[in-house]
Amino acid sequence: MGLDDTIERRWGPKIKARGIYRDPVRSSHRHLVKASGLRWLSLMLLPEIPWVGRVWALPFLTVLAPSERYAREHKQRHKKLTDWGRQVLLQAAHWLPERKIIAVTDSSFAAIELLNAVRRRICMITRLRLNARLFDPPPPRRRGAIGRPRVTGKRQPTLEKRLANPKTRWRRFKVTGWYGRGERVVEIISGIAIWHHPGRFVPIRYVLVRDVADELKPQAFLCTDLDADPLDILRWFVRRWSIEVTFAEVRRHLGVETQRQWSDPAIARTTPALLGLFSLIALWAHDLHATQASPPRGASWYPKPLPTFSDALAAVRRELWTRRDLPTSSQMLDIVKIPAITLNSLINAACYAA
Repeated sequence: MGLDDTIERRWGPKIKARGIYRDPVRSSHRHLVKASGLRWLSLMLLPEIPWVGRVWALPFLTVLAPSERYAREHKQRHKKLTDWGRQVLLQAAHWLPERKIIAVTDSSFAAIELLNAVRRRICMITRLRLNARLFDPPPPRRRGAIGRPRVTGKRQPTLEKRLANPKTRWRRFKVTGWYGRGERVVEIISGIAIWHHPGRFVPIRYVLVRDVADELKPQAFLCTDLDADPLDILRWFVRRWSIEVTFAEVRRHLGVETQRQWSDPAIARTTPALLGLFSLIALWAHDLHATQASPPRGASWYPKPLPTFSDALAAVRRELWTRRDLPTSSQMLDIVKIPAITLNSLINAACYAA
């Protein structure tokens, strides 16, 4: 599963839960752009769709995270994004008690409190700072020792130092589906450590990655499952890219950010419904593809070998609009107002309309 937040850009005094946030799309490391809107937190399933040939992110649980100003005006305790994340993840674990859940998130959820709250029920994978304070596990406590037990052992070198150390022994792997760009050869090192911050700590398996082609900056990831394979951790994390694709598709095709309602109940249900509609369309298209597979629609300047969400949406529209569940005047076979070829052409054109 993947967990991430997105900003629905909305203005107006009646949009009570909106806040001013950093715009992740328009901002960069050197340039900060702020946006007014609603912050949504969405939990998505990350399956690989066989007929699409890639991973799709299918939302199934979306919650509104009101701004700090909204909580202050309504005299409520403000819940941080990590608090909402903990609640959403534990709700999913409650729904699926027999399943092993693996959740991938970005650095916004790389908080020791969150990891400790969910790690016994969910395997968390997220980013790790290169300067994080890492320690060995504590040594066995001696009999008769006085004082509270140690929580950490000897301090380990930071990942920055391991990266600069020429004696570091790297292992080379080829990772497929690297952020939607195909294969990439990387080198990794991994180990077990205690990620410690004064007063807080959590046991993790870290994975330090550097690009062999030297096109990308070195990155570090953590996993709360200490027995997980480092290559699996990397493969699971790169699936997170499909979350950003889903957020873009629901804006482009399903009307997110074009709503005009302003009441609190309407706001709370419309955007989660549109995100859930993305998943329903994917499931309907999957069933249709098993019986009537159709080639993806492309353009002369843009060859498209594999279907995208626009093709899935068009297939569902075509199935709904061409069905004859409510036929009328079936006895009058000689009256044809629109020829079938023309009608099918019009339907196909409308199916791909935004």
